[in-house]
Amino acid sequence: MFIDTHCHLFFPNFETDLDEVIDRAKNNGIDYIIVPATDIATAYKVTELASKYDFIYGAVGVHPQDCKNWDDSILKVIDELSNEKKIVAIGEIGLDYYYDYSPKETQKIAFKQQLDLAISKDLPAIIHNRDADIDMMNTIRLYHSNLKAQFHCFNGSLQDAKELIEMGHYISFTGNITFKKADALRSIVSSIDINNILIETDSPFMTPEPNRGKRNEPANVKIVANQIASIKSIPVEDVGRITSFNAFKLFGIGAKNETCFVYQLGNSLYINVTNRCNANCVFCDRKGEASLHGYNLKMNKQQEPAAGVYIKAIGDPKAYDEIVFCGYGEPTIRWNIVKEVAAYVKQNGGKTRINTNGHGNVVNKRDITPEFSGIIDSVSISLNSPDIGQYAELMRVNKEMFNEMIAFARKAKAYVNNVVLTVVSLDSVEIEKAREFAENVVGVNFRVRKLF
Repeated sequence: MFIDTHCHLFFPNFETDLDEVIDRAKNNGIDYIIVPATDIATAYKVTELASKYDFIYGAVGVHPQDCKNWDDSILKVIDELSNEKKIVAIGEIGLDYYYDYSPKETQKIAFKQQLDLAISKDLPAIIHNRDADIDMMNTIRLYHSNLKAQFHCFNGSLQDAKELIEMGHYISFTGNITFKKADALRSIVSSIDINNILIETDSPFMTPEPNRGKRNEPANVKIVANQIASIKSIPVEDVGRITSFNAFKLFGIGAKNETCFVYQLGNSLYINVTNRCNANCVFCDRKGEASLHGYNLKMNKQQEPAAGVYIKAIGDPKAYDEIVFCGYGEPTIRWNIVKEVAAYVKQNGGKTRINTNGHGNVVNKRDITPEFSGIIDSVSISLNSPDIGQYAELMRVNKEMFNEMIAFARKAKAYVNNVVLTVVSLDSVEIEKAREFAENVVGVNFRVRKLF
């Protein structure tokens, strides 16, 4: 249920009771543990731990505090150890200007060479940063097209977190988010999407409340998960599922979940209609993992279910606030299936919404909006930009599709109680202009969809 993605089980204070520590982790629902090395000596210990325990994986690298004697021979050893079967990352590496254990220039050299190694081995990096935000961000920007990384025990700014996420990295939180004076960190947790979050203990350090002052251990990652669940107002089980799937995507640990044909977010049930789409939005992951909140939504045309599969999964539609036709694709491509399921929902007292790019009339070669009457309560349409040129660039479609989308929205108003135009919160999109366009030009409601 949970993965502790950063834990140093080789420290001396685990020597006498390591098996008990591991048993407590398993009893608290910890499925896997990643143990990053901090120097060459601990790198060998990490490989031993990974070999001995089936649910322990490792990372090898030299911590910035331990790189004062850095040279090419050390890099060669890390390279060799990274070939071990259960080594899943290069780490723990990075920059640390809080202490003066290693010269800054040496840290930078060691960090860059280990990043180069991670890329050459097609491994993610586990990155440590303390009091080195400017140099850290400048370095990572040099690697943005190739590197994938976990920014462990994150304590930077929200802006840095967003930029790192844009580059495809993961932000990792430990017990420090439970500390009484950690409001700024909790605000970052609140502001970024959980699909970009990992959880860890950093054992034996960073012991969470209410256990501060004691040795930290992997079982406490559940406390971190509970804190995130509280901040996000979601069940802790969701935190476990989502962050474990994030760890799978980054480190390859565990297994990919089976494709979900329906998935619950809050008290709404979402119908994974199709991955097919006539657009190819720059922010859409349908051609990548196609995952959301730990649910695997990836499917090809042959896997698309019949209406009966969805109907059986829905059961009593009154159990949910609404049934939403969505997924990583354009649901009107399978409009006949949507109609059949929506009719069932309405006949049994439920509410329906369809999330669409507004190209349904083009896709179906007829005006389908009159068919919304009586079966669709709400239509959410991707505006994405009020500027026709930017719209075409973001959606990767011809400019003429902008006018088709607007016509679709205007026609839908005659048959649906609630029509909403939406935009993704990209810095390049002028949100207020989009709001003005939706509300005053098209005459529908408006909503911003968070990118993070």
